[in-house]
Amino acid sequence: MITGADLGDGTYRNPVLNADWSDPDVVRVGDDFYLTASSFGRAPGLPLLHSRDLVNWTLVGHALERLRPAAEFRVPRHDCGVWAPSLRHHDDRYWIFWGDPDHGIFQVNSPAIRGPWTEPHLVKEGRGLIDACPLWDEETGEAYLVHAWAKSRSGIKNRLTGHRMHPEGTGLLDEGKVIVDGDRIPGWFTLEGPKLYKHDGWFWILAPAGGVETGWQGAFRSRDFFGPYEERIVLEQGETEVNGPHQGGWVRTSVGEDWFLHFQQRGPYGRVVHLQPMSWGGEGADGWPVMGDAGTPVAVHRKPDLPEQPPAVPATDDDFPGGRYGRQWQWTANPPPLSASLDRGDLHAGWATQHSGDGLRLSCVRSADAHDLRKLPNVLTQRLPGVACVAEVELRLDSEEPGARAGLAVLGDAFGWIGLERADDGTVRLVHRFAESVAEGERDADHPRVAPEGRVRLRIGIGAGARCRFAYDLGAGDGWESSGPVFAATPWRWVGALLGLFALVPVGGGQAGAATFTQFRVTSP
Repeated sequence: MITGADLGDGTYRNPVLNADWSDPDVVRVGDDFYLTASSFGRAPGLPLLHSRDLVNWTLVGHALERLRPAAEFRVPRHDCGVWAPSLRHHDDRYWIFWGDPDHGIFQVNSPAIRGPWTEPHLVKEGRGLIDACPLWDEETGEAYLVHAWAKSRSGIKNRLTGHRMHPEGTGLLDEGKVIVDGDRIPGWFTLEGPKLYKHDGWFWILAPAGGVETGWQGAFRSRDFFGPYEERIVLEQGETEVNGPHQGGWVRTSVGEDWFLHFQQRGPYGRVVHLQPMSWGGEGADGWPVMGDAGTPVAVHRKPDLPEQPPAVPATDDDFPGGRYGRQWQWTANPPPLSASLDRGDLHAGWATQHSGDGLRLSCVRSADAHDLRKLPNVLTQRLPGVACVAEVELRLDSEEPGARAGLAVLGDAFGWIGLERADDGTVRLVHRFAESVAEGERDADHPRVAPEGRVRLRIGIGAGARCRFAYDLGAGDGWESSGPVFAATPWRWVGALLGLFALVPVGGGQAGAATFTQFRVTSP
């Protein structure tokens, strides 16, 4: 088990979510805090996390079963899909708005955080519309929406556009107006990720700039939604090790404390989430928010003044009871719909079969892209922990099909995996393969060896800098044996590296059998 941020003495250590929970946004409803994050091209999308103290978090579900348009996400589009969602509670419903850079601004809503959530509704169609955030002004009854721009799709960047919105969130009421132009602010670039609030008679936009690696968190305020806005940098790296403190959300507790959750880009680990103390209008602040330690991130701080909670982190381990996988897992594209097998009565969820025992039974999916895990939709993934750890799983290959294979992977712009493969002579072999970022397919990272029992225990030890050491135990009494050289995990452009399980077979006809995974564990080394 991986330990969390709660130090047990009334303090916490950042990051509070030490994995790729990218572009977080947060809301409080009663005594509960909820957080969502970008999920890009993985399904289900829009993760939903819960906390009662902003430090200890659990994953309670997802708001988006399948990405839309569904046909476009039948194959992996790792850096596309759900970008920078905003989570709000209005009119006794939860609302999530997000921008898909290729299609436009969507929203879903629900009367309860665990659903049922509505089907995605397209609020505004268009390319390059990202980072959408709504605001319902309780004083006037007006509704607004602000969004940023992706230059790769629209040719526009470094500006925020505001709209009046239908109060039911179904559409926008005007063509929009640029309300903050970063090109007019000396030194500012890549302005994005706006979060919109009304506080103390001001419209506030909290938005980062300067890029995710080296940027800063800005604040903008105006008496009128459409501006003009004045700006201030409210959080930056300073002398700390927290590069580019970036994009997040403000929340106020039931006792009136203010806190800000934001991300830090950490290479292969993706965007980890920090919690900063926050206040309004402190000494010399003139009503502006003050974040962290006088504008720089804190590493250790007292916890929010809330009832003590038991330590908690989002789940990683899984015994796959009844063949079902836990909430922490996501496919790399939209899975097939839930279906039943007429011959056995088994229920198929995606490419996994539910059954009466334990263990994840993955169908060996036929694919012309069997040589490249990056192109496969049927890889079941979870986030790579942001600390040194060991991931282990037991695998049995049940397919008799020559070329059938299954394994445990570290998946990113480069990938490596270790597992089992059925050879042409019918034997099962332990194989270890990898592909560098520029490679079009995989090749061996070590010499194959026979796995007489057709089963193996697999291990990936993940050290500093996400350097991965692969190992196996064939159950012959020899214990763990290392395989191949160290592999450095890599992110995609916007997505951190992932741990993955898969089963596949090259092209052919008919059913190709399955592979069974049991006792998936992630532990401290």
